[in-house]
Amino acid sequence: MSITPRTVRLLMPVAAALFLGVALAIRAVDDGALRQYSGTALYASMVWAGVLFLWPRMAPVPVGVIAMLFCWMVECAQLTGVPAELSARSLVARLALGIQFDPVDLLWYPIGVIPLAALHRLVAGGVPLTPRGQREGSAQGGARSD
Repeated sequence: MSITPRTVRLLMPVAAALFLGVALAIRAVDDGALRQYSGTALYASMVWAGVLFLWPRMAPVPVGVIAMLFCWMVECAQLTGVPAELSARSLVARLALGIQFDPVDLLWYPIGVIPLAALHRLVAGGVPLTPRGQREGSAQGGARSD
């Protein structure tokens, strides 16, 4: 059974909601390092789900790279003070952009993404999906169309 891009698009909001639920559950029971670092990794997991939602045919490694680069870009943007200013005005901005730069977060983003990229590779066989859910390079009737 192959996973179609449509199925991926349906599953990614569910996955993001699951990551958010886990983050909120941890937040409810812990207010120390586990809360902070798991939240960082789970934020990266939600970004991964968002990237895969936008580009459901993309291979696992590029999805992971884009997710990590996005997270690192947001983290580095915190050095400018702009996210802190926006966060002071909006809870949504605070959750999405954070408040202050923490170099340790740069290490936690891959922890939230790499396991998902590995799972994606296992499920998809590491090959992007075509519109019909067939793996690229697989031939119908023995002939490959270009």
